[in-house]
Parts: sequence; C-alpha cells; structure tokens
Amino acid sequence: MENTKPIETKTPIETTPNEGKTTAIIAYITIVGLIIAFVLNNDKKDPFAAYHIKQSLGLALTGLALGAIGIIPILGWIVSFLGFFVIVYMWVMSLLNALNNKQKPTPILGKKYEEWFKGI
Repeated sequence: MENTKPIETKTPIETTPNEGKTTAIIAYITIVGLIIAFVLNNDKKDPFAAYHIKQSLGLALTGLALGAIGIIPILGWIVSFLGFFVIVYMWVMSLLNALNNKQKPTPILGKKYEEWFKGI
C-alpha cells in the first residue's frame, strides 16, 4: 500500500462584501487610513478593497507630488493651488465609488494608477 499524504491547499479567507467595502472606504480617509486598510487587507486579499487601496495610494502620491511642486515660487504655487482642487474632486469621486460598491478608476489618473500599481 502506498504511503500518500493528502494534498494541503490553502483556502482563501472568506470575506463578506461589507468587509471589503469598509476596508475600501477606510483607504480614502487620510494616509493613516490607507496604511490601516493595507494592513487589514493583507490577510484577506479582498479584490474590491485592494483595487481601492491602489487608487487611494495613487491619490496620496499625486498629492505628495503636488506638495513638492508647491515649493517652487509663483508657478509652482499656482499649479499646486489648482491641483489641490483637482485632487479633492478625484478623491470625492473615488470615495463615492467605494461607497456605492463600484470598482471604477479615479477620474483623470485612475487608469494610470491601475497600470502603475498592478504589482502591489
């Protein structure tokens, strides 16, 4: 008789739709929320939450880049000032997508965020 061991398979941790939605919403609430959402989703790997975490990461890095541009006198201030309103618009639309269970990219740069952060 053969000595065979049963094949062990890792089963993904089951998540409820509300858990993924909650994690996605948390991702849009400050940088701390983004970090918390990343840690919460690290074990569960909810695809909806992961998508919104990547979009939120893109928004945070875009905001950081605008802040860096704001250091440049006059022209940098103008770009940073106008960019702030664009970032707020993108953030609100992304948050509304998460609240409404939609996996849509952030307006303007969302497709780029998908491309840039596909490995995360």
